[in-house]
Amino acid sequence: MTTVKNAQRQIRRCEGFDVRFCYSDGKDVRDDKQSIPAYGYERAASENETVKWWRENRFGKRYAGYECEVLDGNGKVCHGGMLLRTVRESYGKS
Repeated sequence: MTTVKNAQRQIRRCEGFDVRFCYSDGKDVRDDKQSIPAYGYERAASENETVKWWRENRFGKRYAGYECEVLDGNGKVCHGGMLLRTVRESYGKS
């Protein structure tokens, strides 16, 4: 188990983008919240998958009870239909 901040770092290293943990009501989860599972994936999801797919199939299965926002390279929330390739590319332009 780890903190939200460490889980966010693990996701960034693996997936190439930042996320914000949220409660179901949309409020941010504090970065120092403990007892969060480690990310657990070693390889990034396919660049042809969408943000919605990633939230449901990677984040949602690992962090049940939490929501997340996937952030682009400018810190803006990405919509569900955006390809992970596009999200990752936004970090090279910022």
